[in-house]
Amino acid sequence: MAKKISILSWNVNGIRAAEKKGFIDFLENSPYDIVAIQETKVSHPELLSDKLRHPKGFNSYWQCDDVKKGYSGVAVYSKLVAEKVVTQFPGTLSKEGRVIELHFKDFIFLNIYFPNGGSGSERLKYKLEFYKVFVEYVNKLKKIGKPIVFCGDVNTAHAEIDLARPKQNENTSGFMPVERAWLDRFVKEGFIDTFRLLHPEEVKYSWWDLKTGARARNVGWRIDYFYTTSDLKSKIKTADILTEVYNSDHAPVILELAI
Repeated sequence: MAKKISILSWNVNGIRAAEKKGFIDFLENSPYDIVAIQETKVSHPELLSDKLRHPKGFNSYWQCDDVKKGYSGVAVYSKLVAEKVVTQFPGTLSKEGRVIELHFKDFIFLNIYFPNGGSGSERLKYKLEFYKVFVEYVNKLKKIGKPIVFCGDVNTAHAEIDLARPKQNENTSGFMPVERAWLDRFVKEGFIDTFRLLHPEEVKYSWWDLKTGARARNVGWRIDYFYTTSDLKSKIKTADILTEVYNSDHAPVILELAI
């Protein structure tokens, strides 16, 4: 009989800020086996409270940017014990604390905070290089022979359905053709956008600009994703965006597998 694995991914926009808004209660009372968070904004987990580092019922795994304080960072809370944890990657993947890889019995899991390319041409170049190195890396990872799940803030909306104002944003980082081409590449390489698989025509967003009050008007972008290798296609049972959960400019996204 297949067992269900439920996973949540969330850009929390600062783990300490999230803690003040009730993140620990959310985590410890959640039904998820794995909770992946992005943009922790902490240079070392030892700087955090004991509850954040060791929440009841979860193991925690961290990857931080120890060069620039209060920047980037990813973490995974898991009820499952990882058989292997990888924090060293090729090139740009190892910079800025953006990637952590966990090997479980039934699949390999990557939590990723892809770069934002909005602060100028150099940063856009960096973002595109990150995509390139990531695709090369994850294709090599396939050779292990295990299914792969990767999730996180991808920082790009894939298609016009994935943002409220596509025409106005064609030249804005996050919806440029050169960025969207990499999400096309994910699909070409055999990765499934799990939300779009189960909801091919649904309009739902995962990020809103706080400065303009965009969430109240639902002028948003879908930039947070779960992807799986095609060998998990028949095992994808739920994929959704929890738009009713606040406390960040991003909403959590979820995936449930029957493995």
